[in-house]
Parts: sequence; C-alpha cells; structure tokens
Amino acid sequence: MELLLDPSAWAGLITLIVLEIVLGIDNLVFVAIIADKLPFHQRDKARVVGLVLAMVTRLGLLSIISWIVTLTKPLVQYGGFTLSVRDVILIVGGVFLLFKATMELHERLEGHEHQENQGKGDAKFWIVIAQIIVLDAVFSLDSVITAVGMVDELAIMASAVIISMMIMIYASKSLTKFVIAHPTVVVLCLSFLMMIGVSLVADGLGFHIPKGYVYAAISFSLLIEFFNQVARRNFLKNQSKRPFRDRTAEKILSLIGSNHSEKSKGATEQASQESFAEEERYMINGVLTLASRSLRSIMTPRIEVSWIDCEDSLEEIKTHIMETPHNIFPICRGELDRIIGVVRAKDLLMVVNDKGDIADFASKYPPIIVPDMIDVINLLPILKKAKGRLVVIVNEFDTVQGIATPVDVLEAIAGEFPDEDETSKISKDGDGWLVKGATDIHSVMMTLNCDAFFDHDEEYVSLAGFLFAHYKRILKVGEVIEINQLRFEVLEVKDYRIDLVRITKLEDPHQE
Repeated sequence: MELLLDPSAWAGLITLIVLEIVLGIDNLVFVAIIADKLPFHQRDKARVVGLVLAMVTRLGLLSIISWIVTLTKPLVQYGGFTLSVRDVILIVGGVFLLFKATMELHERLEGHEHQENQGKGDAKFWIVIAQIIVLDAVFSLDSVITAVGMVDELAIMASAVIISMMIMIYASKSLTKFVIAHPTVVVLCLSFLMMIGVSLVADGLGFHIPKGYVYAAISFSLLIEFFNQVARRNFLKNQSKRPFRDRTAEKILSLIGSNHSEKSKGATEQASQESFAEEERYMINGVLTLASRSLRSIMTPRIEVSWIDCEDSLEEIKTHIMETPHNIFPICRGELDRIIGVVRAKDLLMVVNDKGDIADFASKYPPIIVPDMIDVINLLPILKKAKGRLVVIVNEFDTVQGIATPVDVLEAIAGEFPDEDETSKISKDGDGWLVKGATDIHSVMMTLNCDAFFDHDEEYVSLAGFLFAHYKRILKVGEVIEINQLRFEVLEVKDYRIDLVRITKLEDPHQE
C-alpha cells in the first residue's frame, strides 16, 4: 500500500515501462518478421503465444535477480580482457541474430516467397515460438539489468514488465501488418536486426556501443523510409486518378512485352515471348487497347465499301451480287451517301429473280447510322442490336465514311480475315513488310511490335495518314522516308493516295 502512495515509485514505474517498451521494439520487429513464415491462420497465435511466454521468461529472470547480477562477474580474465556469462549470452544471441537476419535478408533480396502450404504444421509453429523466446531472453538481459539498476522493489519491476508486454502484444498486430505489407520496411527492419546483432556481439566482447547511437541511426533510417512511404502514397494517389482500365491495360501490356520500344526490349521481351506466342500477344494487345481506338481505325473505309445502286438494271445488280463475296449490301440511289437500306444478298437475289422493286424492298430495312466520333466500346451494343447487319458511319456533314460489322471488331482483336476478293493488308517480305496504305496504324504497331514513334494525339488512323502527317505532302512512287529506325518506301500510289508501302527496320546505331 505504501508503494501506491509513493510518488517516486510511480515515477520509477512509468520510466521503467517506457524503457521496457523502447528496449522491446527490436524484439517486436523480429517477432513480426519470424511470424510471417507461418501460415496466415497461425501468425496471430504465434505472435501472442511467443510474447506471453517471453513475458513469463522476463518475470522468471526478475525472480532470480540475485543470480542475474552474478552473471556480470568475470568468468575469464586475460590481461585487460574479461568475459562473463552475460557476455557469452550476448555474443551467442548476437551471432544468432546476425545469422537469422542475414538469411531472411537473403531470401527477400533473392525474391523467394514463403508458401503457406508446404509442410508447415505444429513442429514449425513451435520452432518459431522457441526462436521468439530465445531471442527475447537475450534481449531481456539488458532490460532486466536496467530495471535492477533503476528501482529496488521487485513488485515495481514485475508490474513494469507486465504492463509493457501487454502494450507490446496489443501493438504487435498492427506493427506486423504494416511491416509485412511494405517490403522496403521489412528489408529496413532486417538491417536494424543486423545492427543490433553487431552491437550485442560488440558489447559481449567488451566494446560497448552506446544505445543512443544505434537508436539515432534507426530513427534517421525510419525518417527516410517515412518520406519514401509518403512519396509512394502520393504516386499511387496520382495514378488512381487515371482510369482503372487504362492502368490495367498498361500493366498487362508491359508484362507481355507487346508495347516495348526498340531500346527497351532485352531480357523482358525474351521472357514474355517464351510465355506468349505472337498471336496471343496480338490478341491480348487488341483486347486491352480496344477501348482507346477510334471507330475510324476499325471500320471498312468508304473506298472499300461494296454497295448496290438501285437505279442499275436487275441484270447488273445480279452480276454485282454474284461477283462480290459479301453477304450484306447497302442499297443506295445513285451514290453511297444516299442510302435507302441494308439488305442481305440472298434476300436481294430473290427480289431480283422475282423482278421486284429493289428500292421499295430496301426501304423496309433502313440503315443503322452512327457518328464517327463514338469509340469502339460504345459501338458494340449497337452491333448487337443490328443482329448481324452492318452499321453505316457518317461524319458531322452526313457524309458516309465507311461501314462496320462484328467482323471488323474481331479483326481489331485477332487480326484481319480477308475476303475472297481481298489480299492481306500486311505481309512479310524478306526482311521487311509490305503494308497497304489504308491499313490502320494500330495493326502496323502490333505487327512491327514498335510504337514509340506514333503520336496517338494525331488525327490519322492509317499508315498513309501517318506518312502524310510527317511529310506534309503527297508522296510519289519510289520516295523513301526514314523515321525512328524505320524505313518507309512508297511502292504504289493511286489517285493521289498511298496504296502500298514497304517497311524495313533499320539497325540501331546505339545498340551493340
């Protein structure tokens, strides 16, 4: 009762609690790291059991204070060098801590992951508990000796140990979660443990390192890590402002190696090619970038649209249908911009054979008109409602720009599927590629696996548009352009537009 009324006893208790907690921080760090080796459902149990048994160990050491004090007496003395039992314990504990921290740090730096289901059971659990108790016993020597030097009452010492350990048990879960969730903090804590191990060995050998130096180094490192975590948090916060779809696509494309520049291939691209075939990378790239593509980049352009003029004779219409491999036709009056309807070839042949009115029949199937400003994702529900028919794409002046079908969307993902009257837009030609001028620039990028020189903010969507945007004039046959390690040779020009180009990759002078 007298102790409860003694202000000096309370002051000693509070001071001792603070010191016990400060001296126990390194123990908490070790517990957080060693418990991570256990399966997830055993970590909390190991942490609590280990710290409770450690508290019992400290109380046991306090109960034999008289023996603890004798541990500081010289056991071996040679010249100016002395070695006590306490020194031996500190050296052994320091070496064990150095060994354990080095092994853990090696695993982290080598990238080895702890698997939760690889033979971990009760034996592993109790090995972890034993390690926690042994290390806590080593750490407890200083704290117990400190307690003996500060207060004289055993009750105050025991109370300080119990209260400090209860606080540490309560804080250990949050500390463990934080340490494990931040890999850089784990490496930093392992470095702290190595530093503490060195200080224990040095102390045992008679070279006392003031704790203030160790804690000052730890505090400075924690301050730098705090700035690192703040910078990382701000980076993630800024990244979160970008659309989640764009961030996901960027991450996956970087993994499959389909969006590398010529200077950044190396081992990453080689590893990705081992995991993904060319067709797979093309399709994954097509799916992930589909939302960012314009409608103009996937549609069949106006110059390639096959349409029926209802003012032609029935024989001419029939011949046109038979010679064209398409199964759906826009029916127009005189020109493509005057569309009456969109009909299937088999239905149109029946009308022609029955000598019916083509315009009247086509008017029953009016075209589905969409503006060229919408993106491909918004086009998909429109194509679903079209039930297999094509949609007509017009600009702001109501001029037909082209048509789109479900096949066009599929080609944007998996590559082109040429009709019988078409040839491939991109074909291999020796050490280069023969590419039609109307080929959309996205297909060129994916085929050549190089997009560093394309400006996505430009208005062009085809290879011909890209060359025109860089040369600022209509090119002639035989002209050659070199842009960012690519050589473009114009092979064919029709009606002032580039029809065929040969592309060759040049050697990078900066590469060995």
